[in-house]
Amino acid sequence: MADDVPEVVQPFTLGPTWKRGPDGRFLLPQYTLGWHALAWTATYLQHHVGAPWRYTPEQARLTLWWYAMDPATNRFLWRDGVIQRLKGWGKDPLIATWSAYEFVGPCRFGGVADEGNEWGVPPGQPLGVQHPAAWVQIAAVSQDQTRNTMTLFPSILTKRAIEEYRIDLGKEIIYADKGRARIEAVTSSPRALEGGRPTAVNMGETHHWLESNQGHEMAAVIERNATKSADGQSRTLANTNAYEPGEDSVAERSREAFEAAESGRAADTGLFYDSLEAPAEARLTEAWIEPTLKAVRGDSTWLDIERLKASILDVRNPPSRSRRFWFNQIVAAEDAFLAPYEWQACPHEGIELQPGDELVLFFDGSKSDDATGLVGCRMSDGHLVTFGVWQRPANWPDGTPWRVPREQVDGVVDQVFADYRPIAFFADPGAGQDDADGERYWDGYIDAWAQRYGKRLKLKAVPSGNGRHAVMWDMRDRRRQQTFTEAVDRFYRDVLERQLTHDGHKVLRQHIANARRRTNAWGYTIGKEHRESARKVDLAVCAIGARMLRRMVMNSTVWAKRSSVRGKGRVVVLR
Repeated sequence: MADDVPEVVQPFTLGPTWKRGPDGRFLLPQYTLGWHALAWTATYLQHHVGAPWRYTPEQARLTLWWYAMDPATNRFLWRDGVIQRLKGWGKDPLIATWSAYEFVGPCRFGGVADEGNEWGVPPGQPLGVQHPAAWVQIAAVSQDQTRNTMTLFPSILTKRAIEEYRIDLGKEIIYADKGRARIEAVTSSPRALEGGRPTAVNMGETHHWLESNQGHEMAAVIERNATKSADGQSRTLANTNAYEPGEDSVAERSREAFEAAESGRAADTGLFYDSLEAPAEARLTEAWIEPTLKAVRGDSTWLDIERLKASILDVRNPPSRSRRFWFNQIVAAEDAFLAPYEWQACPHEGIELQPGDELVLFFDGSKSDDATGLVGCRMSDGHLVTFGVWQRPANWPDGTPWRVPREQVDGVVDQVFADYRPIAFFADPGAGQDDADGERYWDGYIDAWAQRYGKRLKLKAVPSGNGRHAVMWDMRDRRRQQTFTEAVDRFYRDVLERQLTHDGHKVLRQHIANARRRTNAWGYTIGKEHRESARKVDLAVCAIGARMLRRMVMNSTVWAKRSSVRGKGRVVVLR
């Protein structure tokens, strides 16, 4: 049942901060300047007058990981970063302490600690030195957002820090060491920012950074400025709440870049992404809210659970807003087919295909613009497996032609037939034209698959007539559009009722999240957000098609005859 709440809700996490070792303890980086950062902030910063600064365990781990270094080069592991947390978690105070450390603290590699060093840094860990010309920027798209962080410095800097580093506190610019170091607030003026060489940039609330307020251009200028820093160690760090999908915010683009690198579709450029989110199965019910908030707030025990609970239960607040702000969940757009958390709530761990498993395959072909995918569905339980997805890499040079590698796809198909027992295989060729002979890009390969494997398939794509074909299932045909439309609705209900399992493939998850509802003569189907969108949905089409094909097989006369041979009274569950 949806309201059978576990005693302890396990949050969904991203980032090394949350990884544990075999003993169950949190993993820490092997080599990090973060130990020196912890010691320095405890010495020169304060919570209030007379109380030394102390991070929560969660914040301390974040500090250690953000300042992790490569022992071979003594350079930072992460080029830029994103911290995504629920509203009120305390992102501004954390960013303020790191900004102070970058401003006048020992934030650059200066040597390796030995026994008995004055800072108490573990032996063998990096010791830092002050940057000779620190230039820290607190960036946002409005002055009010920068003020949230800038107003913290007078209260967190101790009297000792102000005197020792000769800090001159200002409202928008803070100087130290007679002007050699500075912290400044900057807002949406990309032209004014161009050409600077900041040593650290903290970007506030990037879910508000949009094209309309010059957020994208501002982020691009900041990235260029950081890239050309003298020592190559200038970094940018963004903090954000869960963004609203479809707004195309800087936060949304950062998450998509991280997931593209995680799934292998783009190069790993050193993006540190840390998030603590409600699990997919969490509900906005009274029973779920309190344990979920306790899981999602992390160490932010100062958050008033009862106050947040009242806000969530208030019918004047839309559920999507409560999920974004208080559950830190990325909630789907209004016309989305499925929300990411709904898809992730389906069982997707510890379920694997076995050699020789009987399954069906669905292929969706493209030439260059869209993705090409191949998804299988096991006959015994309806489990979905992604065998391959091919789409233009995110870092492919503009203006350079790219085409789906047909030989590679063909090799994957061969391997699937060698390892398993496909009994049906439908392939939609797409509409892309081949420049050489005028045929569709996939026609020849689909014909070859039919010749190669047709005799092994129990259900043919076109069983009779002049158009007989074992594999070709062209979705431009109106009857097939109707069949697929019905499959879309069934797939949706299976997901919501947790009657579907999948392999957790990251690109499939992304394509499911990208899919939008599109009405037609028979109900609704799925499609991209608009024709030219770079957010692909083709693997979602393959998953729906594979589940559809399994049901077609189970409802076929071939399957009925085989079931009757195996024994009377056999019950077939159509999932």
